[in-house]
Amino acid sequence: MNKKLIRMHEVLNRTGFCRAWIYKLIKQKRFPEPIKIGERAIAFIESEVDNWIDNLVNSARS
Repeated sequence: MNKKLIRMHEVLNRTGFCRAWIYKLIKQKRFPEPIKIGERAIAFIESEVDNWIDNLVNSARS
């Protein structure tokens, strides 16, 4: 299975949230954990972020 990585900027674009809010959700275990891809760089697995967004939409509509 191919896993595509997306950077924080793309996560911010997809969710509409600010960086601080994303980090708060991560700390609360309410958002997918990033993976370290460099000394000072992180990325997220695209499918995990997409699933998180889908779950958020589904829970808001039910």
